Parts: sequence; C-alpha cells; structure tokens
Amino acid sequence: MRRMSGSQWIMATLSCLALTLMSGSPVRADVKTPAIFGSHMVLQQGQKNRVWGWAADGEEVTVSIDKQKLTAKPGAGGRWQVELEPLAVGGPYTLTIQGKNTLTFDDVLVGEVWICSGQSNMQWSVNRANDPDLERLTAKFPKIRLITVPNVGTQEVQTDFKGAWTACTPDTVDNFSAVGYFFGRQLHQTLDVPVGLINNAWGGSACEAWINRDLLAKEGKYDELLARWKAEEENLPMAIEEYKDKYAKWEIAAKEAKDKNLPAPPMPPNPEGRMKGNHRPANIYNGALKPTVGYGIRGAIWYQGESNAGRAYQYRDLFPLMIKSWRDEWQQGEFPFYWVQLADFLAEQPEPTVSAWAELREAQTMTMTKLKNTGEAVIIDLGEGKDIHPKNKQDVAKRLARWALSDVYKLPIAHQSPLYQSMEKQGNKIIVTLDHLGGGLAPFDVHQLQGFAIAGEDKKFVTAQAKLIDGNKIEVWSDAIKDPVAVRYAWADNPVCNLYSKEGLPVTPFRTDDWPGVTATAK
Repeated sequence: MRRMSGSQWIMATLSCLALTLMSGSPVRADVKTPAIFGSHMVLQQGQKNRVWGWAADGEEVTVSIDKQKLTAKPGAGGRWQVELEPLAVGGPYTLTIQGKNTLTFDDVLVGEVWICSGQSNMQWSVNRANDPDLERLTAKFPKIRLITVPNVGTQEVQTDFKGAWTACTPDTVDNFSAVGYFFGRQLHQTLDVPVGLINNAWGGSACEAWINRDLLAKEGKYDELLARWKAEEENLPMAIEEYKDKYAKWEIAAKEAKDKNLPAPPMPPNPEGRMKGNHRPANIYNGALKPTVGYGIRGAIWYQGESNAGRAYQYRDLFPLMIKSWRDEWQQGEFPFYWVQLADFLAEQPEPTVSAWAELREAQTMTMTKLKNTGEAVIIDLGEGKDIHPKNKQDVAKRLARWALSDVYKLPIAHQSPLYQSMEKQGNKIIVTLDHLGGGLAPFDVHQLQGFAIAGEDKKFVTAQAKLIDGNKIEVWSDAIKDPVAVRYAWADNPVCNLYSKEGLPVTPFRTDDWPGVTATAK
C-alpha cells in the first residue's frame, strides 16, 4: 500500500474537485428529493403522506398529485416538506414537484407499504431461497414495487441513499429480500391492492446498530457496551498504524507465497472496517434507516437476533427500545411491528441443555407483552441445523403475513402460535395451560408429544413424557423426577419438538421457570 505525500494528496483533492465541477452536478438551488421518492413508488393508503426535499432559501416549492396542490418553503438546511391528504387505492398517479426546476414522478401507486428489516435472514435474496427458478418465472406483479437501501454504516446522519423504486418482474425480484417479497406477494394477492416494500436489511447486523446512540446512552442500561466501543474508537489511530505495518508484512508474505505456488496468508483485518460496520451502535440507524424515516408506511417486518444471542437477556430491553424508538421517530403512532423468532439451528442435543438461542427466543416473545401492535412468527420447525440461513423463506413469510392479514386487515384467519399461559403442580406431574390455540392442539408426525423437559428443585432437567388433556392443557412428568417444579418446551438451539395448533402453527418455545440463564450477565 503506497502512502501519498502531502503535496500529492492536495493535487489529488484538487483534481477530484475539478472533475466534480465539470460533471454538471446539481447545485443546492435545484429542487431535490431523497431517493425514497421517485417514479414507480407506492404511497400508503388511508393516511396523510409526507413528501420532503431540499431547495434554495426562499424558493417556493409546489407539490401536485391528482387534485391536490400544496406549497412549501425551505426551512433550516434548505429542507421543505408538505403533507398529502389521503389518496384512494390505485393509480397510476403522477407526482410533480416544481420550484426553479421540475421533478416528475410517474406511475405512482397507492396501496400498502411495509419496511422489511433485520439481518441476513431478511436480506437473504429470492435467488437463494427455495425454488428460485420457479419463483423467478412467476414474479410478474406490476403492482408490487421494490426498493432496497444500500448497507451504509456511519455515525453521521444520512438524509439520502442510492436506490430507486422498481416494479416486480422476474429480472428485478432476484436480489430482493425473499422474506420481504413473499410477504408482500401474499398481501397483494389477498388484498388485491398495490404493495410497496422497502428493504433495508443488513446481514450480520446487531440490534444496537439500528438505534440512535444518544438514546442508548440515555437509557443507562448499555454503558458497558458503549464503553467498549468508545475505547475502540479512541484507539483507532494506533490500530490503523499497526494495521499498516501488518499489511506491509502481509504483502511481502503474499508475494513469497505466490512465487512458491502456495496459498496466500490471511489478510489482516482493517480496523476502519468495524467503524463502518453493522455492529457499531447507531451505524445502521444513521446510514440506512434515517433516510427513510417519515415515509408513509403501514408497518414493519423484522428478522434479526442471531447476532445478539450471546446477550439475550439484554435483548429483552434492547429490542423493545428499538421498536419504540422507530415508532417515535416515524410519528405514525404505534404502527404494526412483526418479527420472526429465531429458527432451529446447530446440532440436535439428545438431552435437555442450556441455550443462548432459546434465551433470545424468549426475549423476542416477551416483547409482545411490552408493546402494543407487535407479533411473532414462530419458525422453530423451519430451520436447518447445518445452515443459519434456512432456505424456506416462503413459509416464514406466510407466518408473518398471517399476523398482518389478521391483525391489521381484520381477516378471520389463525395468526398467533399457541403460547404458554400458566402451570399447576399435581403430585409428581405438572399441568401446563396454553393460550391462543386456534382450532386446538395436535402433535405432528408421531402421536407422542416431543420436546418437553422437567426438573426438580436441583434445576437439572430431564426429558419428560407429556400428553394432551382438556383441550388446552398438557400433562408433563418423568419417573426420574418425584417432586417437579419446572417445565421447558423446545428449549434448545435445535430442539426436537412436534406440538402445533391444528392450523399448523408451532407452539411457541417456553419455560415455566425464571432461573438465570447462560446470558443473564452478558452486557
């Protein structure tokens, strides 16, 4: 890696400036909007919709659509905003924004708009899901519109991004979020309205990267997490110098390996990469979420948690904080927020064991009791032990869509997985009562109930026998435990379990105890 001298750096900077001036880039006097507005976009039905952008000081901006015509003048930073009155479902409309120049956005539809967010399992594209060839052939939905926000990690608030709305076709669907697309397709086919999907997922991302850093600091619960990052940030100049030396040595070693026909040694990691990455608190909030905040939406779907499993107890507060902060910033009230519980993953264990993944699932389930208009799609049966990215995104999306179709759109369909309600000890057995049963409970594949464990006061769990009684109750016991005090179900990274509602929704993993878990002290 060759280092520039001071004079070389100045000349390079001047050359870049000259090229920018010659390129005819628009100046601030031009009326401009962020990329979230454009031709082929979908505006949310049934509510007022904000449209904003930038213009020169004092410039009057006129926004027109259908029979509406609104005007605004820029405020601080040249930013202007108008609020459209609700539009009827359908289109296409033309949205015109006029100042010293004119912007014309054609083929604008009005329907349902959803944010599709999270980490790699939400980012996982259609061309890597089950049956990508068939999905591609049938992706002919001109009234489903897609836009993807690039992965930008930064501590500086971004107001725009590089992207554009496109209609769903076999060519455009390939690299879009599979869960997002299949969810949107189900809504479109069921409701017969246009659907807009905003995908900002980032593989491997941690929940704290999606939250305003000032808010994290204000909470007072994440001081150790923030302190670790502050120390790393303060040490960055020294780390960069160390990296440069390591990189120089690596170049020499790589050349020697090449000359000897040997594999190159691993390249040393650049510490600046973590500063722009998907774990640093607020990085994604600033870089990928903030440019879309305020755009009219119906709600959000979320698939994340793998990166926070080692701090599952912390996630009990962190995840609800994230949801609430998004709602506060969007200023659209308590909009629906539905997530995917972690799938089964890693090796099946023959005996009951501790599990960080089970604790993260528990934290996700707890969120439904802390915030309104939230819901959880349980997929404890859809994972792949050998792959953290299960390819069956179709069924994942259907379980999310059930929540939206029932909860938001008021269709009479089953949507919530059966949930633990209470327990009662009866001699050497424990009777567990479940809620949200749908049409009732039934085991899958074999008649025997699988996935239950039971323990006494010593907190040592053993595999239990179980049977259904009285419709919504399960009798659990083991001859090895004479005085049981606690029951767990599907409590493992990759549990063997088989209890469902009769509509095919798996029982939510649960435990009746509150004994400290393996992530209880992780910060």
